[in-house]
Amino acid sequence: MDLVFRDAEVVDGTGGPSYRADVAIDGGRITAIVKEGAAAGCQRPTARRVVDAEGLALSPGFIDMHAHSDLALLRDPDHSAKAAQGVTLEVLGQDGLSYAPVDDRTLAEVRRAITGWNGYGDDIDFDWRTVGEYLDRLDRGIAVNAAYLIPQGTVRMYAVGWDDRPATESELDRMRQLVAEGMEQGAVGMSSGLTYTPGMYAKDSELTELCKVVAGYGGYYCPHHRSYGAGALEAYEEMVRLTREAGCALHLAHATMNFGVNEGRAPELLALLDEALDAGSDISLDTYPYTPGCTTLVAVLPSWASEGGPEAVLARLRDDETAERIRHHLEVLGSDGCHGVPMDWDTIEISGVSEGTLADWVGRRVDGWATARRLLLEDRLGTTILQHVGHEENVRTIMRHRVHTGGSDGILQGLKPHPRAYGTFPRYLGHYARDLGVLTLEDCVAHLTSRPAARLGLRDRGVIREGHRADLVLFDPETVGAGATYESPRTLPTGIPHVLINGEFVMEDGKRTNALAGRSVRRTR
Repeated sequence: MDLVFRDAEVVDGTGGPSYRADVAIDGGRITAIVKEGAAAGCQRPTARRVVDAEGLALSPGFIDMHAHSDLALLRDPDHSAKAAQGVTLEVLGQDGLSYAPVDDRTLAEVRRAITGWNGYGDDIDFDWRTVGEYLDRLDRGIAVNAAYLIPQGTVRMYAVGWDDRPATESELDRMRQLVAEGMEQGAVGMSSGLTYTPGMYAKDSELTELCKVVAGYGGYYCPHHRSYGAGALEAYEEMVRLTREAGCALHLAHATMNFGVNEGRAPELLALLDEALDAGSDISLDTYPYTPGCTTLVAVLPSWASEGGPEAVLARLRDDETAERIRHHLEVLGSDGCHGVPMDWDTIEISGVSEGTLADWVGRRVDGWATARRLLLEDRLGTTILQHVGHEENVRTIMRHRVHTGGSDGILQGLKPHPRAYGTFPRYLGHYARDLGVLTLEDCVAHLTSRPAARLGLRDRGVIREGHRADLVLFDPETVGAGATYESPRTLPTGIPHVLINGEFVMEDGKRTNALAGRSVRRTR
């Protein structure tokens, strides 16, 4: 054998009780599991390398169901932000905006639109245009594995543009074609950002038609739905109804209940989902274990202010009369970009800027529209924010649900990113499972491994089982925890000495190796 973990406490991902065992790995797969007290004559496995795992837990690698590492994986071979957490697979292409499929025009526009998420990409060779070509690029070697969702907003940008209008029949046909091609090339499903332009301009009938294409390939729909604030429950119900009509599996992205209007209302969301599940709907969800959200400052503007794309937004912001209309929608009416809730500027903290001369703003709260407008103009829409609008009771209630999985929603850009980018998975294990007992360790690991693997249709990941891929994490249940804080958000976690991908150490004795063991993970029929 290549490797044996000796005397590990195996938390196998099924949710069942842990057990003590030796786990052997050869050729990138788990080849033997010999439990303590095995029948007489059953020899303990030997290997070229034996790791003493006494007192440590061995689990499947964690799957980040909502990641924004689309360019970070290409830019940063180290990628310790995720590798050090035990993440062995990220799902990219989130919130309806990413970099494939595109033509030259669409690529230029989407790079501008999500600069705050991923940077502009001056350091990236954008040598792909299709989903398949992007996945091929990942296959040259990346820190962790990656799956991809077709971004519906990018597809609409490609076929329709930035206009707030229904698609014509020929445009809808073109979008169907782009989605089908992406699924054929290995995407696992389709995402939407229905508070982001231009994806939010799509009516339900259009989304339903695209979901029918996704369903035909056995994929799933992952919407950032139309509101997480005012009308959040109605927005969740809309997605349940839409996917039921399309016959498509549904995975609800960062399924929170935020803002003051939703305090204590998580049980209402879960009751809605339970009713749909009991009626036969195929639904799952992900959340991050924190209360604040994170997005771009431009995202909170009303959708009409973003019609036409980034340059049109900047032109409206420069015009005093139009800027006053934007302020009125934000502060009085409640912008659809801000989930229908009138803006409370005290909740907005600057987490990153694209223009270096504005760096002093990072970590400061926005004191009103005049400041926000100035930042949007001077930073050319590249500003990222933390939005302190969540509720701890809702966070804990939702993470207990039977279809819950973990997702970081981690934006790695900015001087002061949200700590969830570096801390989500050890925070689940340490703070919520060990310290608070919200979940048992076994149940928590299942949320982070086998459940997301099942949603992705991965039959040889997510559970420690002979024949499965050796995507594994060895951690100390007593010390595992998120090092990242709001003050020091890039601090790596504690208590995770070893992480393997395809049987290769990417973290060894708590340090990142040089291995680029990750590859694209493509859905097949």
